[in-house]
Amino acid sequence: MRRYGKHTDEDDVRVRPSRRGSRPRTHRRPAHEDAEEGFVLTVDRGRITCLVGERTVTAMKARELGRKSVVVGDRVAVVGDLSGLKDTLARVVRVAERTSALRRTADDDDPFERVVVANADQLAIVTALADPEPRPRLIDRCLVAAFDAGLDPLLILTKSDLAPPGPLLETYAPLGIRHVVTSHEEFDEESVARVRDLLAGRTTAFVGHSGVGKTTLVNALVPPERQRATGAVNAVTGRGRHTTVSALALPLPGGAGWVIDTPGVRSFGLHHIDPSRVIHAFPDLEPGTAGCPRACSHDEPDCALDGWVEAGHAEPARLYSLRRLLATRERREGD
Repeated sequence: MRRYGKHTDEDDVRVRPSRRGSRPRTHRRPAHEDAEEGFVLTVDRGRITCLVGERTVTAMKARELGRKSVVVGDRVAVVGDLSGLKDTLARVVRVAERTSALRRTADDDDPFERVVVANADQLAIVTALADPEPRPRLIDRCLVAAFDAGLDPLLILTKSDLAPPGPLLETYAPLGIRHVVTSHEEFDEESVARVRDLLAGRTTAFVGHSGVGKTTLVNALVPPERQRATGAVNAVTGRGRHTTVSALALPLPGGAGWVIDTPGVRSFGLHHIDPSRVIHAFPDLEPGTAGCPRACSHDEPDCALDGWVEAGHAEPARLYSLRRLLATRERREGD
């Protein structure tokens, strides 16, 4: 059945109004000039907890952000209900440019990188000297990720009352990494003070596999009301149990800095790492790469770094450490 006549004019055609109105589409986004600055404390199942001034506000990501991720440590612009009261919800409408981004992949075959922490300037790698046994390959991988992200690494060795720290420290001595050794899992005030001195004025991300005492140490560093749950090491497997399920930024007393506790890891994929960036963490070796062939892996017969070291410009142990770190992308942690 014909609804309109043979010579239908466009004015004769009925147009059903859109539920969304007749406003034309545009790529312009709202400016949100009234947005307030926030600092992301944690992200859990789409809910973003931000510190806005002195208030803790729960927010969700605005549609205009698209697929852009929001992670712990991000500086964001927030609009909506910023009272921080129960059952209120704000919106994150902008994410400021990051000064750094610590990334990892699930494993070396995973092409999808994930930003773990944003805007940190230090990476504290926590490992136990025993119970569970240290895993140098995992430490190496964390170091590579730190160098790639431009973070200063800090090595924290726990449980030195169970095993001596000397052999492990000797392995990393050529890298000149700052370190601190603690003697008890339940950290005494002297141990905590040594660690706190190395964190002052900085934003430090803590990483380590489960059971090394990472969260226990973080709890000793922050006020009691901020402490998190901890777990014990499994006596059969020698592995810790995951009790920290999401990253969380916590303030040090007196506004002396921030620590970001991350979930315990059992692997640290480096699929996303560009090996050419790791050399930047070795200022004594980097000038020697000028004579390297194009796309040099720095571990091949015609690498110019061998001649650079033989000429006395750098210590052989430094070149060995660089090559060990670069090779760790090709090895599994358990190898």
